[in-house]
Amino acid sequence: MTTDEKVARRKLSLLELAQDMQNVSKACQLMGYSRQQFYEIRRNYQTFGSSGLVDRLPGAKGPHPNRVSEQVEQAILAHSLQFPTHGPLRVSQELMLKGVSVSSTGVRGVWSRHELLSRHQRLLRLEKTVREQKLELNEEQVRLLERFSPEFRERHIEVHHTGELVTVDTFFVGTLKGVGKVYMQSVLDGYSRHAWGRLYTSKLPVTAVHVLNNDVLPFFEEHDISVQTILSDNGREFCGRPDHHPYELFLQLEGIEHRTTKVRRPQSNGFIERLHRTLLDEHFRIQGRTKWYETLEEMQADLDAYLLHYNRQRPHQGRNMKGKTPYEMFLKGRPTNTTKQEKPSTKKAA
Repeated sequence: MTTDEKVARRKLSLLELAQDMQNVSKACQLMGYSRQQFYEIRRNYQTFGSSGLVDRLPGAKGPHPNRVSEQVEQAILAHSLQFPTHGPLRVSQELMLKGVSVSSTGVRGVWSRHELLSRHQRLLRLEKTVREQKLELNEEQVRLLERFSPEFRERHIEVHHTGELVTVDTFFVGTLKGVGKVYMQSVLDGYSRHAWGRLYTSKLPVTAVHVLNNDVLPFFEEHDISVQTILSDNGREFCGRPDHHPYELFLQLEGIEHRTTKVRRPQSNGFIERLHRTLLDEHFRIQGRTKWYETLEEMQADLDAYLLHYNRQRPHQGRNMKGKTPYEMFLKGRPTNTTKQEKPSTKKAA
């Protein structure tokens, strides 16, 4: 029973009690009503019947006389769907330019009736409309959805087998006294998370080529696996004119496709970024506080020892790894004839 129904029953009980007692004052005193309220309740009951006992809100006879017209309301809703982050004043000004006269207060009134007062509610309406209808989003809508929607933010690169996607990056390790700045050319197989790393005193295309040619590709060839695609950022050691840049020329000679991430979007190469964090937490920050390095070779020897542990002994907790070591996944993910031609795709996380 709703609250309105309970109030209506109480009013009806007041009328019945006054009739039984033949005393309006006594009935009102017992039920907690005034005589004026009693006569008003009785008049409504005699006029409208049982529906007259339900409380009516003031002004609830129909729409407000200053409410915008249906055409203006539809124009506001259409504009808010296309530009969900515009405020009421911006919407009013934009519609004025299109010949639709409405105030910012009128815009807020329409939003209030349709539960669109907050930017988040309008973005959710856009997302719901896109799911239900096949709409072509403009660049601004896509950017806003990626910014505010967890579904769009939690995307990941899906790799189907070993060698399908290999990610590379240059990582600044630190400064070694007497040597200078130390950089690591890091390489990671996207399917198995098997990692390679080599330290250099500069970040040049020749160093990026060196780690691939000496460490990575021989390891793949040893297991009869080919590298299909390499994903890197837009650093100068990886990108340049295809007919002059050493790294681009090397990949062309090896028949490897080169893909790059979006500018200033390290999240799109999350595999290698997570490897760097692991190396910092489990190796570099510990070794840097427990051992005094004098040469780059000493640092490389310790790094090789850690990467051997990382690839062969350390259980990996990454997505789809299920506690297996990267080397186990490297062998498990050997491509078959049916999977060699598949390309990595971007998919929303569950």
